[in-house]
Amino acid sequence: MNFTINTTQKQELLDITDKVNEILQKSKAKTGICNVFVTHATAAIIINENHDPNICIDLLNALNKSFPDNAGYLHDRIDGNAGAHIKAAILGPGETIPIENNKLKLGTWQSLMLVELDGPRTDREIQVIILEQN
Repeated sequence: MNFTINTTQKQELLDITDKVNEILQKSKAKTGICNVFVTHATAAIIINENHDPNICIDLLNALNKSFPDNAGYLHDRIDGNAGAHIKAAILGPGETIPIENNKLKLGTWQSLMLVELDGPRTDREIQVIILEQN
């Protein structure tokens, strides 16, 4: 199943755990794995802390310090977003989470997050693939 999200900022982290859990509940898969994948080259999917929102800011600050925008990247001559591509490639487009008792087996403080790196954007497509273990 797929769903879309609209982002509102140039860079932000959005918790998508509830949406993925809704899809998982509808699937009725008891045990298996769930793969979550974003179909864009300037966004990423990560698992991160969900309690303190400052970790989201810290992550973006660390990425921007390590890979600043407009740092003379060759791709910037095309559309000025090479930094977003580099950050997304380092974070990765997807995560795979175990399923146990029809629930994502995430840790207490873990959430699935969409990382927007070149927003705001409409219709960021996220694919959710559930493989049930028989």
